[in-house]
Amino acid sequence: MEQEEIEVLVAAPEHEAYVDTILDTIAEAAKVRGTGIARRTHDYLTTKMKEAKAVIALRKSDKRFAGFSYIETWGNKQYVTTSGLIVHPDFRGLGLAKRIKDMTFTLARTRWPRAKIFSLTSGAAVMKMNTELGYKPVTFAELTDDEAFWRGCEGCCNVDVLHRTDRKYCICTGMLFDPEEHLPAKLSEETLSRIKHLEELEEEI
Repeated sequence: MEQEEIEVLVAAPEHEAYVDTILDTIAEAAKVRGTGIARRTHDYLTTKMKEAKAVIALRKSDKRFAGFSYIETWGNKQYVTTSGLIVHPDFRGLGLAKRIKDMTFTLARTRWPRAKIFSLTSGAAVMKMNTELGYKPVTFAELTDDEAFWRGCEGCCNVDVLHRTDRKYCICTGMLFDPEEHLPAKLSEETLSRIKHLEELEEEI
């Protein structure tokens, strides 16, 4: 299978039909790796899709689910994370994780150009992708102090390490991207138009 057979795009409301498959795929991957995850609900991921804060990968021929990731903001949007990166087992080995990561990263940088983007990961492949994008290893003290973010770690099987170290470190490595050190990112005009419309709606609420 070639990379060109899979489309990577910003998720939209019509992609809600894939949410349960996404959640099952994330859970199975965590079980295989023996690592914990921050658990998310069907409604949570659906909202991310409606708000243009997620990226999905589908096989062009039959629209079969291939991969996913989403964005979260913290500390009054001063910090951003790209989270939940997953590739379905049937589509691994095609470089798809990097394509999803690149798209999610560009989406985050376009929507919140001044926000610092950070990552907590125990995966060597994600660390490599982060490094290529310009992330640098940092202490947990340099990440957001938003309690809502850290509560997401409570569902991880390694959370006891985080508690024992008074949140100074854990199994995961903290990595940070500072936008001040890099050139701006750019998305397609179609996606930018959709984002602008959503932001206008948010201002009206």
